[in-house]
Amino acid sequence: MIAHRFAVPLAGVLAGSSVLLASPATAVTPPVTSPAVPLAGPPPPATPAGGGQREKVPVAEGYGGAVSTVDLDASEAALKVLRRGGNAVDAAVAAAATLGVTEPYSAGLAGGGFIVYYDARRERVHTIDGRETAPRAMTATSLEGIPFEEAVTSGLSAGVPGSVAQWELALRRFGTISLKQALQPAIQVAREGFTVDQTFHDQTAANAARFADFTSTAKLFLPGGAPPPVGSTFRNPELAETYRLLGRYGGRWLYRGGLGTEIVATVKNPPVTPGSTRNVRPGLMEMRDLAAYRALERPPTKITYRGMDVYGMAPPSSGGSTVGEALNILEALPDVGVHEYLEASRLAFADRGKYVGDVPGVPLRELLSDGFAKERACLIGERAMPHPAPPGNPDGAYEPCPAASGPSASPDSPASPETGAETPPEGPETTHLVVTDRWGNVVAYNITIESTGGNGIVVPGRGFLLNNELTDFTFGPAPGDPNLPGPGKRPRSSMAPTIVLDDGRPLLALGSPGGSTIITTVLQILVNRWELGMSLPEALAAPRATQRNTAQTQAEQGFLDRYGAELTARGHSFTLNPEIGAATAVEFLGRGRLQAVAEPSRRGGGSALVVVPAR
Repeated sequence: MIAHRFAVPLAGVLAGSSVLLASPATAVTPPVTSPAVPLAGPPPPATPAGGGQREKVPVAEGYGGAVSTVDLDASEAALKVLRRGGNAVDAAVAAAATLGVTEPYSAGLAGGGFIVYYDARRERVHTIDGRETAPRAMTATSLEGIPFEEAVTSGLSAGVPGSVAQWELALRRFGTISLKQALQPAIQVAREGFTVDQTFHDQTAANAARFADFTSTAKLFLPGGAPPPVGSTFRNPELAETYRLLGRYGGRWLYRGGLGTEIVATVKNPPVTPGSTRNVRPGLMEMRDLAAYRALERPPTKITYRGMDVYGMAPPSSGGSTVGEALNILEALPDVGVHEYLEASRLAFADRGKYVGDVPGVPLRELLSDGFAKERACLIGERAMPHPAPPGNPDGAYEPCPAASGPSASPDSPASPETGAETPPEGPETTHLVVTDRWGNVVAYNITIESTGGNGIVVPGRGFLLNNELTDFTFGPAPGDPNLPGPGKRPRSSMAPTIVLDDGRPLLALGSPGGSTIITTVLQILVNRWELGMSLPEALAAPRATQRNTAQTQAEQGFLDRYGAELTARGHSFTLNPEIGAATAVEFLGRGRLQAVAEPSRRGGGSALVVVPAR
């Protein structure tokens, strides 16, 4: 039997769920004072460990702080900052900048992202929105009629970068070091180089054709006309110099100065290789768009799930709302298993598509309300719902399940026939990191340049790729769609950095890359952990499936082997996705002990480190 309920081993579990929205978004707020008193457990070393740990492992336990990323160099950068007395925000920015060197096809200073931060001193969760924005010249019809693949590799897809403004705001509000200091580990890695692994080689090879169509990109990532071989050392002195100047001049160099001028010139006149036949559309970005950009503090989403407070990212991300709604639906059911997980996700995605975007009036409070979740849960029965599931009506007037039916008594009819084109598998786009420090501060951070390789265009002489975030908008025509492009608008995101608190204290932080499968990856890990009784390493390693209100559920082979026959008999239809997500997480085990967890194999495996390893 797939469905069963696992008793959460936490004291004081409360019934019901709720949503809380904090104060309106603000761009600048005063700095905070020094960190809180350290947690229990052995203190970290007084001086940094020499040389660093060079073994990439997916699970680490210990004390004094922890980090989990997809990359060893990035994890070590964060660890060095923690060991030198920096806090979680300092370490997260250092790791993110380093990922811009070693994971340049997923992260970078020309991208954006979302930070969810737990402030241990104030016992409060904050979020920082560094999502890219559309230029002022972009309208609802700017992407209409353009083939998606043509839009991906173009200046038109490049959004105004948000990462640098986000780093500066995070450090100013919650950090203890300067941007110049935070960039030093990344500068060192860019200068000295890193070892090319199979993932970096494969991602370069997959992008080789479009990289070759831009002179600056081919020069950097296709030395000698081919992807760097596995085991070779890859150096990026141009990016090292860019970071050095960014540390010296700050974000104003990008948003109001010379670096911004170079970005705009590249967007408007991409350096296409002579003889290339690719149709590369110029972009709409102007310097005024860069000057107008602001990273924003926004109120987090919050739901209470089985007594635990689950915090996430509000719009323009759909991560917090969709994960939160699905958890509320699951809590309204008598039993929770893999079938229920898929159906709750189906319903939450139906509501996401209808209501969530960077628009006024998103009904967030109602989408995350108990009443709405219970009404939606009434639709989940023993068989898969017909496709597509329609959105609900979060109007505040909710009806109980009909007495003759209820969640466990839906009709025995099969799911409706599949309609429309098959949804292509989502790739491993984006990256996620988690950091916690000796004081109990926690950062969950998604950073991205959208597609693997962004828009494929390196800013000449600067060592970094531009993003193609504007392809996250709905291309249209789609009247009433909340995610149509518009001037200054932020495209809807699926990034879902998540922090879970128990009795006001951090319990778990997690997130993942993977396009819209980010949401289902985070949700499935939470279901694995709290409903199916898995440990955190087991919950991350378990095979995945993603149902996003599509005719077919995409699933890894291991999931099909384990659950496919039973779920097919219940009306589900599947298609293979070789790899879903690449999660990172940290769990607080009590008495100061931490467990950092990364993927054991997906995306080549991740890197988990702790300041003081447990003996």
